[in-house]
Amino acid sequence: MRRDILEALTQQLERKSGCACVTNLHSGQQALLYEGGERGNLTLNEAQRIAVLRRIKADKSGLEGNIFIRVYVPPRRVVIIGAVHVAQFLCPMAKLVGFDVTVIDPREAFFRSASLSGFDGIIAWPDEGLNSVSPDSRTAIVTLTHDPKLDDIALSTALRTPAFYIGALGSKANHAKRLKRLASEGFSAADLDRINGPVGLAINAQSPAEISVSIMAQVIESLRVVVE
Repeated sequence: MRRDILEALTQQLERKSGCACVTNLHSGQQALLYEGGERGNLTLNEAQRIAVLRRIKADKSGLEGNIFIRVYVPPRRVVIIGAVHVAQFLCPMAKLVGFDVTVIDPREAFFRSASLSGFDGIIAWPDEGLNSVSPDSRTAIVTLTHDPKLDDIALSTALRTPAFYIGALGSKANHAKRLKRLASEGFSAADLDRINGPVGLAINAQSPAEISVSIMAQVIESLRVVVE
């Protein structure tokens, strides 16, 4: 790997930003493609750039014609607001499909459940907890508390991050009220459209386990959106 490519790659990894090293198998020329730029002596055409971005999004290295794309991405994460009953099912499901999991809740007693042992827990208000984990474009944020004092501040903080997914548990009526409160804080319609509420795919889920399945399905769907 060229030295300038290695230096740029190191910088992107430190920033927890997805990127890809692209090598022309015929010429040996290389380029590093990352959000906001490219580095190296290989010039990519538009079709190749799109192919590289798709592979970064899919976290999948491989061949595209005569170029080899080696993808580097930070860990996928799910940050859950609320150490509640649904979280006891959502945490192991998220881990099973390859996400690092963090649960944030200021209520220490909620963390005493053995079902949440083994997962990172932060006893803090949602804004403090989210700021401490620095959500990036590989992070999903899900609020589960049903308490506006906690969910609203979590969503307000989440909307100021590049998280690829934001979801909020609650009925359609409660979600409509939630959006009005957030709009009063100055968030635009485009901002509010980032929130998936009620959270999860519409599969008529009822039990906490089923709700967790619907949430993880929607998180994965959002992660795998094809880059146009």
